[in-house]
Amino acid sequence: MKYTTAAGEKSTVKVTIDFSKEEWEDALAQSFSKTRGKYTVPGFRKGKAPRSVVENYYGKAVLFDEAFNVLYSKHYPEILSKERENFTAVGDPELSVDDLSDEKLTLSAVIPVKPEVKIGAYKGLEIKKYEYPVTDEEVTREVNKILDREAKTVDVTDRPCAEGDTVNINFSGSVDGEKFAGGTAEDYDLVLGSGSFIPGFEAQVAGMKIGEDRDITVKFPEDYQAENLRGKEAVFAIHLNSVKGKELPELTDEYVKKHSGSETVADYTQKVRARLEKQASDRGRDETEDAIVEAIKKSAECEIPQAMIETEIDRMVQDFSYRLMYQGLKLEDYIKYMGQTMQTFRAQFADQAKSRVLSQLVIEKIVKDEKITATQEEIDAKVEEQAKSVGKSAEEYKKNIDPRQLDYISNDIVITKLFAFLEENNKMVKE
Repeated sequence: MKYTTAAGEKSTVKVTIDFSKEEWEDALAQSFSKTRGKYTVPGFRKGKAPRSVVENYYGKAVLFDEAFNVLYSKHYPEILSKERENFTAVGDPELSVDDLSDEKLTLSAVIPVKPEVKIGAYKGLEIKKYEYPVTDEEVTREVNKILDREAKTVDVTDRPCAEGDTVNINFSGSVDGEKFAGGTAEDYDLVLGSGSFIPGFEAQVAGMKIGEDRDITVKFPEDYQAENLRGKEAVFAIHLNSVKGKELPELTDEYVKKHSGSETVADYTQKVRARLEKQASDRGRDETEDAIVEAIKKSAECEIPQAMIETEIDRMVQDFSYRLMYQGLKLEDYIKYMGQTMQTFRAQFADQAKSRVLSQLVIEKIVKDEKITATQEEIDAKVEEQAKSVGKSAEEYKKNIDPRQLDYISNDIVITKLFAFLEENNKMVKE
């Protein structure tokens, strides 16, 4: 077997493979050996006819497809392995037969490959750096969540209703003086601030007193599910029947010790603040890294193979399917409910998938150009850190560590060093 490679269009490589007469004959023999059981020839039991008889009866081409598969499965992986320094396949090849005779066979494989990406400046740019300070009010709201678990529901009669209350209302909506389907209800329970109703509805109900009547005006969103109401202004006549509020227990050392495991209110509050600050730090880091990549991508030029986009769409669809599973739904049922096909459902991910692929290519390009790597000492330190988190020594932890986990650790170190490098070499403006 001999082969040649040549760069093709749209991030492809064309591999031309020549097989000798002996190699082609061997592939035909293997093809017959694998498929002989399915041939029926008059005068022979099924699968017992000699190859020459089968070829005369069905024609020589009957063995070709399987013979092509024999040669492809054996030699294609070998070629990819030999050429791994020159290109990386990112999808299945398009195969064709260039020449076929008794003397030789020539196959062509057009392979989608990882493209080269050209990027402009990735240093000296002005890029937003996102930070999210944690306020005392946020900490207080989070602390109160523990109280909310055992809050009592009480009737409210001595004040107007407010956000967080559950109100029982009668309402009747109309557009241009005409009532519309689904716009009227009685004895309806609504939690103010839940966002259950049209934007502006709940905010205008807040402040009403029991027995009060009020007309409120809202505007239906442009993407409202009922087409006849999209973007239209509606007036709702509201009558407030009753109000229920929450009565929170007192926050004491004894209470938090029982319900959170903390010894004191101060201890619990500090833990809450630390958790919120960690979440805020992670959010700021993620958004800053996204901003860095987006700024660099503006100057990027790359011809991305459709195979890479489709692979990324596969991942996104799978992630979406997993999220539905947690809600007790199946992807097939969701697509049907939304009036879509799998094709139209996948199409909505195409632009985002292409953007993600380009981001990854840009990151890989800078890592390669700047020669950013993870040293063995850095990997060992990370492994030791993980070992301590589960109460094991590094030596004991390493015995059962998966090689893929080591790859993940190495990649995580590289990405962390990359963004540290990019922040140091660009003007980061706090947002």
